[in-house]
Amino acid sequence: MELKLDLEPIKIGGRELHRPFIISGPCSAESEEQIMDTGQQIAQLNIPIFRAGVWKPRTRPGNFEGLGVVALPWLKKLKQHTNLLIAVEVANAYHIKEALKYDIDIFWIGARTTANPFLVQELADQMRGIDVPVFVKNPINPDIDLWIGALERLQEAGLKKLVAIHRGFSYYGASVYRNKPEWSIPIELKRRFPNLNIVVDPSHISGKRELLREVCQKAVDLDFDGLFIESHCHPDHALSDKEQQVTPAQLNSIMESLIWRKPDVTNRKLRHNLEVMRSKIDRIDDEILHMFNARMKVVEQIAEFKKVNQVTILQASRWSEILRERKEIALKLGLSEEFVASVFKAIHQESINRQTTIMNQEMAGKTT
Repeated sequence: MELKLDLEPIKIGGRELHRPFIISGPCSAESEEQIMDTGQQIAQLNIPIFRAGVWKPRTRPGNFEGLGVVALPWLKKLKQHTNLLIAVEVANAYHIKEALKYDIDIFWIGARTTANPFLVQELADQMRGIDVPVFVKNPINPDIDLWIGALERLQEAGLKKLVAIHRGFSYYGASVYRNKPEWSIPIELKRRFPNLNIVVDPSHISGKRELLREVCQKAVDLDFDGLFIESHCHPDHALSDKEQQVTPAQLNSIMESLIWRKPDVTNRKLRHNLEVMRSKIDRIDDEILHMFNARMKVVEQIAEFKKVNQVTILQASRWSEILRERKEIALKLGLSEEFVASVFKAIHQESINRQTTIMNQEMAGKTT
């Protein structure tokens, strides 16, 4: 049974945060000078939350893994000098205990930790009874239930100030992104939990500063609730993830260039025009569904034919031919090859499922 998230507004020490949530700071806390320099510049941009990695889970040993507790006094000092709220990543109970000693305001849970229910439960148990906002990154693999499960474990521990962070998903293969955004997954999370704030981490999605603005604009266009973005006073000399970090001045330039659109149309006339166009979409969708149904009827006839004549369900050459021809038509129509391929792969899988059911009916009857 799926739980509903019983959430509260993000309020810290009497300060209530509102969308868009903007959180920025360096990937890692490297020195007191770096923290104070970057933080003071961030504060001048009226960004309310400063982030910095104190404990850094790295893929391989030998990379910079953060300075740990040594960096926490620097963050406390920055908070005292700027009134910034401070966020750090936590991955175990020890991290939470130490961070609380230095008045850290917000915890975030990283992608590798979210992927491990044992660790999430350890964090939830340690935070039980603590009124602290927790930002939860998606797991490294595209598993929405694992993401939801982490949020649920925290809620069951009494934590109600929860925010999800979309940072993209690991993959094997070539991509322009460091982590593929797979926007459909956070969109589905938003559909299931409309009261859950979701911010986007364009730094980890892009992996390079040249793509940051594009990913930020995409996040804004999809009506997500904010940005979790890395900024460093000297990013080219950063000890971790230097390619994806920007200076506070570059961050400010990105923020000023974004087009912040309205989530809905309130003007009566404009709303009517939008509804007319949406009704056209509804009629076309209805036609598409009826065409899908007609196609599956033919698929069932093919299954009966194959069953009688002992023909296999899959003919790889026929499937390759379908995919190639549909892609060619799609390109002529101005449709993306990726979109058409994904649609026809889903249609093909459903066709296989239908044929499998029909061709194995007698076998199923014998086993029952």
